[in-house]
Amino acid sequence: MSSVTYEKVTKRFGDVVAVNNLDIKIEDKEFLVLVGPSGCGKTTALRLLAGLEEISEGQILIGDRVVNDVPPKDRDIAMVFQSYALYPHMTVYDNMAFGLKLRKTPKEEIKRRVQVAAEILGIESLLDRKPRQLSGGQRQRVAVGRAIVREPKVFLFDEPLSNLDAKLRVQTRAEITKLHANLATTFIYVTHDQVEAMTMATRIAVIKDGILQQLETPQNLYDFPANVFVAGFIGSPSMNFFNAKLVRSNGGLTVEATNFNVPVPQDKLSTYEGYEGKNVILGIRPEDIHDPHFTPPNIKPAEVETKVEVTELMGNEIYLHMTSGKELFVGRVDPRTSAKMGESIKVVFNMDNMHLFEVEGAQSAIR
Repeated sequence: MSSVTYEKVTKRFGDVVAVNNLDIKIEDKEFLVLVGPSGCGKTTALRLLAGLEEISEGQILIGDRVVNDVPPKDRDIAMVFQSYALYPHMTVYDNMAFGLKLRKTPKEEIKRRVQVAAEILGIESLLDRKPRQLSGGQRQRVAVGRAIVREPKVFLFDEPLSNLDAKLRVQTRAEITKLHANLATTFIYVTHDQVEAMTMATRIAVIKDGILQQLETPQNLYDFPANVFVAGFIGSPSMNFFNAKLVRSNGGLTVEATNFNVPVPQDKLSTYEGYEGKNVILGIRPEDIHDPHFTPPNIKPAEVETKVEVTELMGNEIYLHMTSGKELFVGRVDPRTSAKMGESIKVVFNMDNMHLFEVEGAQSAIR
């Protein structure tokens, strides 16, 4: 059983609370990604599990065993670091075998495990090379291979792709996802890159200032963000936000922003009725903003007048950076758009996918 449980885990460094009352249950064979901005506490949470930091409060369980006081070597976990941490004077084979040799594993068993891991990762031909003779992607595979040969209950990854170029990151991302499926064990992965989180995870834990903001599947996190922080962090480009007020109009509700008004769809009225007359934050994702000439069918459209400040051609789409009054926002529109920089145009918001958030406190989503 390789489930992992954080029970009200807190970590303090002096007066700084790096992890604050963290409660997460990670299921056996799950791929959980801890995501958040730099300094949010996600790597500290991973190091607490690995035994590289001491817990200030709470407890961590691997399976049914509390591991707070268990030495790192006895926790049956393996960790892949951002820096790879390979021994430069050793061959790839010896780097992968080193931990097993320390445990006095029989030579034939070491050879078997290294060979199996090398085949899984496609590095059989590199076993006699040293790290300086490898590319960044190859070194990353060796670091993963060193973890695989341990045959641990839980794999920990601390931003392992951050040193790779963009193309190799995409390729290696897919390899790690496939590796998880093949090994059928628990993966816990730390990153600040929400694209990595969305494409790899079974579930995502979004952390801010050491506090868990939301724990959900990637799609639910995207569709139903718990608050403004999660909504802005998940999605690329991030969600657009407008300060607004919810008012009664023509028998329905209207969102009155600083420079435009948009109607609330009829099927959402019951959700927002209690916020009539209150200040709110309107959230619209860039992919829900369209050129009026290329608007998808069967949506509830609302036109908004804007000025185009910058256009970015992405090939299959164009990013329009626009302003409404002093508020800057981004739309991902059809590449056939005729919008030009400096022009005043109308765009269409897909109000089916609108989000409203409270202004005060945690800026929670209104459901």
